[in-house]
Amino acid sequence: MSANQIGLEIPQKELNFKIGSAKNSFPVVVVNDSNQFSSFQIELIAAGADIQEVGYEWYTISPDVSVKIPPGDLVEFMVSIIETPISGFTGIMNITVRAFSIELREENREVLRINLQEGAGRSILKAEIPSQKLQAMPLDDLEIPILIGNPSQQNTNVSLTCRDLPDSWFPRGNTQQFTVKAGAQFRAAFVCSLPFDHDAIAKSYPFTIDISHTNGLPSQLTSSLEVLPKGELAVICSPRLQTIPAKRSWKLWWKFWQSSPAIFTLTANNASNLPQKISFDLENVNSSDYEDFSFEVSPNDAEIEPFSKNDLQLQVDKSRPWLGTSQKLNLLIKANWQDTRVNTIDEVQAIEVVVKPVVPLFLIILILAIILFLIGWLFNPNNPFPPHQGAVTSVQYDGIGGNAISSSNDRTIRKWNVSGFYRPFVGFDLGTLTEAQKAIRTVRYRPVNNNFVAAGLENGEIQILDSQGDNKRPIATFTNQADDRVFGLEYTLDARNLFSGHGSGTVLRWDLQNLFTNPPTQPSQVKKFDFAIIAIALVGQDDSTLAIAGRYNQLVLWNWGNNTVKQIPYPNVGGQDDYIQSISVPDLKRNLLATADNQGYMSVWDLSTCLQSDRPCQLVDGWKDAHNAKPVRSVAFSSQGCYLVSGGDDGQTKLWALTANGKRTSNINGKTLETARSSVSAVDIHLLGKDIVTISGTTEGRVLGQKTDRLFNLGCDVE
Repeated sequence: MSANQIGLEIPQKELNFKIGSAKNSFPVVVVNDSNQFSSFQIELIAAGADIQEVGYEWYTISPDVSVKIPPGDLVEFMVSIIETPISGFTGIMNITVRAFSIELREENREVLRINLQEGAGRSILKAEIPSQKLQAMPLDDLEIPILIGNPSQQNTNVSLTCRDLPDSWFPRGNTQQFTVKAGAQFRAAFVCSLPFDHDAIAKSYPFTIDISHTNGLPSQLTSSLEVLPKGELAVICSPRLQTIPAKRSWKLWWKFWQSSPAIFTLTANNASNLPQKISFDLENVNSSDYEDFSFEVSPNDAEIEPFSKNDLQLQVDKSRPWLGTSQKLNLLIKANWQDTRVNTIDEVQAIEVVVKPVVPLFLIILILAIILFLIGWLFNPNNPFPPHQGAVTSVQYDGIGGNAISSSNDRTIRKWNVSGFYRPFVGFDLGTLTEAQKAIRTVRYRPVNNNFVAAGLENGEIQILDSQGDNKRPIATFTNQADDRVFGLEYTLDARNLFSGHGSGTVLRWDLQNLFTNPPTQPSQVKKFDFAIIAIALVGQDDSTLAIAGRYNQLVLWNWGNNTVKQIPYPNVGGQDDYIQSISVPDLKRNLLATADNQGYMSVWDLSTCLQSDRPCQLVDGWKDAHNAKPVRSVAFSSQGCYLVSGGDDGQTKLWALTANGKRTSNINGKTLETARSSVSAVDIHLLGKDIVTISGTTEGRVLGQKTDRLFNLGCDVE
């Protein structure tokens, strides 16, 4: 077995100590008996003290670890006994001194005997605050822990008092009393509840713990409690817009060139427990040039106490132009808070300064106003002079949506350039197509080429007119019964037949195959109904069935080929003053039928089941109060049946988006395209590119155009 490489020398093997004495030290010498540089450490092990309280120290060693010493050299450690190895113990005890080296991985031990005696007047309690850092946020609870050790052999009554902190912070009081057993430790704590007000400004608060007990001398502990920042900082600028000069005074008109600065009020709100200083920077958003204006904040670098508000003044100066338009300064004002450990709100705000010219251009503005008025009068459909002198009775787009026609009680038919409704400085009124002897109740394009229009008059007369030529005289005129008002006209798709619906309840079919060589003098077919007819429309793919609507809210299907009639049970039953005012069928989905009546009820029907069989027609959707409980005067389907436009006595032109089967989509209240000053009496719709264009006529005599985006995302309309 090899010799130990660590030498251990203790000059005295028996020692007498008094606890609390300053002479409780002895040397320990460690010799490096190895052949390499090594560092050494020592520790003391007391017999019977294997289990000890955490943190209990009864001796100190200097140094803690030696430096590396060469072979044969030695290092001297100084050991000081500061407490009994076992709390409260006095008498003779064996102590083992252990020397070891990490590099050598060896150790050496020596045993010495010590006689421990309790010193006179040493009974001072051991006390400490184990927390390294005491921090708390206002409105939070905090514990100040205190560890008390009683090294004597007698129980003692302890009193703790926390001084130098506000009494209001201690909801349970700042004094505690308790008993600590002999040789034992006790953990006490003061509970602090910090307010969020002037009593808890963010800073470090030193405090003292006074310790007294019944068996010895009093003592003290000192520490500090750091109150953390809490709250927010805000700046409000009022107003956000100012003008230079601020206000014109006509009493001082001879000093019109002078200008007063723009004044803004900056309210700095320090809703935190931090004292603050604030300054401001101003930036021109549109330019980095600061020479054309100046600013001043008064007072700058203002001190804002915690939980307080200060009003500061921002003054912006800029010279005014002599002539021209107003200039704008778009400025960003930035608040610079000195301490930003709390949240800042609205630290950057935009303000605007409007600088007015010295000489206002009143004359130029007046001339521009006159010019704009003339332009509006010429090119605005809402100009003070409606083109029709009576109520508009019907409107219709041509096949490509480039032009439209309208009829009116003023006995005229007018032509319209559709693009003029949406493009400025483009004429929309193309003038009068014709002027009849009586009011014109309805007008319809011939579906083939749109080169002719059919007009139904108040006196029962039907006129065929050239829509593209300059001749305003009818090409053909035919009448069945005088003064039997024509309320509805409908061409078959091949334009060979024309149906007319009359106020007497009569429906007539006119054969137009030889219109130019042998115009009709008598109808080819006559069908009499027991109600006044207001609207007609051909349904189905073969044009063999005519939908007819009118007084008493009657709605029927007449198969003019086999002369059979099918009643549609209209859900809104009506009396003698109730009328279905309008019906419409989409060009590409002729099994759908839309209706509108003068009680404000609208509906959409699927006729595919009842056209080919005896099964009832299906009501797809119906809704009341479509136009704010006012009568609905006109409806029109888009070509593929995905949109329905309506007009009513509330002056609104509304668009209804439909599903592929004719039911309303999620916007069940429709979209208001325009609100006129009078009732809307006629509407039509056309799809033009990615736009939905609509046209409406009013009882005031106006013809108005509207445009909105197509709704490709709803599934019915396909781009």
